[in-house]
Amino acid sequence: MKTVQKLTSFENKLLKNVSKDQLMEFTEEISKEVRLSGSVEESRAFEYARSQLESFGLETELLFSDGYISLPGSASLQVNNKDFDCITHSMAIPVNNLESTIVDIGSGSDEEYQKNYVKGKVVLIDGLATPAGVQKAASYQAVAAVFINAKYTHEMIVSPVWGTPIPENASYLPSIPVVSINYDNGKSIRKQVKEGKNDCRISTEVDTGFRSIPTLVAEIKGNEEPEKYVMLSGHIDSWHYGVMDNGTANAVMLEVARILSKYNGKLKRTLRLAFWSGHSHGRYAGSAWYCDTHWEDLNDNCVLHVNIDSVGAKDSTVLTESNCMRETQGLAKEVIGTLTGEKFEGSRYGRAGDQSFWGTGTPSVFMGLSEQEPSNEPAAAAFGQLFGGGKTGGFGWWWHTTEDTLDKIDPDYLKRDCEIYLTLVYRLLTYSILPINQLEGVIEIEEGLIEWQTKSQDVFNLSVSLDRVDHLKNIVTEFQEVIHNLEYEDSKKISMANETLMELSRILVPLNYVKGNVFDHDFALKQPVIPKLTQLDDLIHSEVNTEEFGFIYNSLIRKRNEVNFALKKAIYVVKEALNNLK
Repeated sequence: MKTVQKLTSFENKLLKNVSKDQLMEFTEEISKEVRLSGSVEESRAFEYARSQLESFGLETELLFSDGYISLPGSASLQVNNKDFDCITHSMAIPVNNLESTIVDIGSGSDEEYQKNYVKGKVVLIDGLATPAGVQKAASYQAVAAVFINAKYTHEMIVSPVWGTPIPENASYLPSIPVVSINYDNGKSIRKQVKEGKNDCRISTEVDTGFRSIPTLVAEIKGNEEPEKYVMLSGHIDSWHYGVMDNGTANAVMLEVARILSKYNGKLKRTLRLAFWSGHSHGRYAGSAWYCDTHWEDLNDNCVLHVNIDSVGAKDSTVLTESNCMRETQGLAKEVIGTLTGEKFEGSRYGRAGDQSFWGTGTPSVFMGLSEQEPSNEPAAAAFGQLFGGGKTGGFGWWWHTTEDTLDKIDPDYLKRDCEIYLTLVYRLLTYSILPINQLEGVIEIEEGLIEWQTKSQDVFNLSVSLDRVDHLKNIVTEFQEVIHNLEYEDSKKISMANETLMELSRILVPLNYVKGNVFDHDFALKQPVIPKLTQLDDLIHSEVNTEEFGFIYNSLIRKRNEVNFALKKAIYVVKEALNNLK
C-alpha cells in the first residue's frame, strides 16, 4: 500500500525551483565528451562543474591525486581462425597472441569448473565480466576468460582491489587477460566448441598505471553547526558518453547546489559536494584517496554520505530498491513516500559504488535511486551481484555500453529523482536531530549474529556477543524514545543526542560493514552482515582437530574479540548519553 505524507510549505517552495530544462542542460554539457579518468575531456567536464558551482556563489577546491588507472584499448578474439568482435576490460592484463583451447563452462559455477579441466585453457562464461568471475577463473588456472554479454558488450573493471593498490593487496590484481563478446557471437563460439572446434587466440591492450586525477569539492556552509556536514557525491568519469552514468547524477548535484545556495540561511549543517574521478577506471580511486587523506575530518564531522549514480533514465519506474543502511532506511522511506507515495524497502549495500567511507564510521544512503523493472538481462544480474540489489532490473540494458546516450533519459524522471535528492539532503541539513535510526542498525547486527550462531551451531560460541547486542538493543530503544521526546528549545541536549548518534555510527557502521582494518579498504566483493566473522563459513567446512580448523578457530577468537569490544563500547556510549540526557 502506498503511503503519502506532507511536505512543509518551505519544502514545497524548494521543489518549485527544480527545473527540467536546467537539469537537461547540465546533463548535456557534462556528457558531451567521453570522460576517461585523468583525460583532457574529463578535465573539461570538471571545469564546467566548477564554473557552475562558482556561479552559484560557492567556494570550490580542485584537488589532484595520483590514482592507479586502467584504460582498456583494442582487443581481438579468434576462434578457429574466425574473428569475433570483442572488448577488453579495465585492470585485465594485456596480452599479444595468446593461443590455447577454449572450454565452455556455462555460468562459471564451481561445479562447472570441476567438471571441466581448464588449467592452461581459455574459459567461456555467461554474464558480465566481474571481479569475482575473473578471480575464480584464475584460481582454476585458466589462462584467459571470455564473457558472453547480451546484445551489447558492457565495459567493466575486473579488479577486486578497492582504490589504488598497496603492497598487501597488489597481488590480487587480475593475472589473466579478459574479453567480452555479445550474445550472438557467444552463441556461435559455443556451437563450435560443442562440435570440438576450440582453437582460440586472444590479444588485448590495456594501459594501466598511475595518472593524475581530479577531485572537485564545494561547500554551502551551515549556520548552526558549520563544521558538521552532509556529503553529496558522484563520479564524473564515464564509459563512453555516459549520459546516464553519470551525467544525470552530476546534473542533479549541480541543481541541488543551485537551489540550496539561494537558501543557505536556512541550513543548520554544511553541504559538501564531492565529484570523483577514477570510479570507472580505478575501482573508486578518487573517493578512496579522498577518504585516506581526509580520514579524521570524515570521522569527526561527516554526519552522512549521500551518493548518486545513474538517475533519470527512461522506464526507471522502480523507486523501492535503492541501496541504504538499515539506520538510514527510514529517512529514504519518509522522503520517497512523501514525494511519490511509493513504499521504499531498500537493499543492503553491496561492496561497490564509491562507498569508500565505511571505515570512518560514516553512514550512507543511496547509490543509485531509480531502477528498471526486474529483468533477467545480464546487466541486471551483474547489477544485483555488484550492488546488492533486491528485486532489481538495474540501470538499464545500455549501462556501461556505447548506447548510454541522451535518448535514454526521461526529463520527467530526472526531475522526480532530483526532487527526491533535494528533499532528502535538505532534511539532513535542517532536522534538529539527525534522522539516523540506530535501533535499526543494532537490530540488523543482532540478526547477523543470530544467523552466524545458527550456522556455526556448537562449533563456535557467540553467546557473549548475543548477550551484548541484546543489551545494546534495549538501551538504544530507550535512547531513541528519549531523543524523540526532547524539547527542540533545549539545544544543549539536542547537540548531545546528535553527538551520541554520530559516536554510535563510528562503532556500528564498521562493525556491520568492514571486514578488515578501518583505515584500509575491503575488496570489491560481496560481504555478509558483520564481515569480520566470515571465516565461520570456512570453520564449519573444516574437519575438527585438524591444523586448518585450529588456525581458523584461533583467528575467529580474535575477530570475536573485535565484535564484543565494539558492542561494549557502544553500550558505554549509550549509557553515558542516557545519564546525561535524563
